[in-house]
Amino acid sequence: MTDVPHFDEGADAAHRRRAWRDGLGVAVATSAYGVSFGALAVAAGLDVWQTCVLSLVMFTGGSQFAFAGVIGAGGLAAIPAAIASATLLGVRNIAYGMRMSPVIGAGFWRRAAAAQFTIDESTAVSLAQTTHRARLIGFWVTGIGIYVGWNLSTLAGALLGDVLGDPRAYGLDAAAAAAFLALLWPRLRQRQPIVVGVAAAVVATVLTPLLMPGMPVLIAAVVAVVVGWANWLGRDERPPEEPDDVPELGGLP
Repeated sequence: MTDVPHFDEGADAAHRRRAWRDGLGVAVATSAYGVSFGALAVAAGLDVWQTCVLSLVMFTGGSQFAFAGVIGAGGLAAIPAAIASATLLGVRNIAYGMRMSPVIGAGFWRRAAAAQFTIDESTAVSLAQTTHRARLIGFWVTGIGIYVGWNLSTLAGALLGDVLGDPRAYGLDAAAAAAFLALLWPRLRQRQPIVVGVAAAVVATVLTPLLMPGMPVLIAAVVAVVVGWANWLGRDERPPEEPDDVPELGGLP
């Protein structure tokens, strides 16, 4: 007779509460710096409606800031370069989609809806959880929470940009980076993740003054993949935990 695994309802509820807490916390922190984007976009020459449409449709902070930054530096003549820069930064979401595919599960409409919310923060919060249900909660709470908050704060920043002055004076431009670092930090417990993170950060820092926006991020991502794949420091004694109920990629239809 096969043993039936014991289901701990209390532990499952705790995992779900943690996912909600993490998702809402990151959503609030990340949404705050949408004010910065709204103000900077209007200062770059976009009107309020153009700024809001960018947040509604594009919805990836790095790409939006790159677009507004290039437009601000070169005016309308820089639109092709702005689109190229935003696209380069948005490519990383393809990798996130591949990683999140087994968590989201099958079904066209479910995956189509998830695509809009697959961003840095929703992926990080989801993968930080230890059960499949908690990962789903973390993904949807973070993604939807940031989408709503980001768009509201973008509108506020665009309308109040002149009143607020330079949003960087309030530190809002660093809010998303700080939130993402807080999610990444607990995972840097073994040598290999530390080496991957340091190598990618060094490459991005060195190349940022030299290349067009977006390229340093992609090159740093390639470096991270190479360093991680080569596993130069040897395998960790204990692999990172994965929830037992997440299907393998090979088992997807």
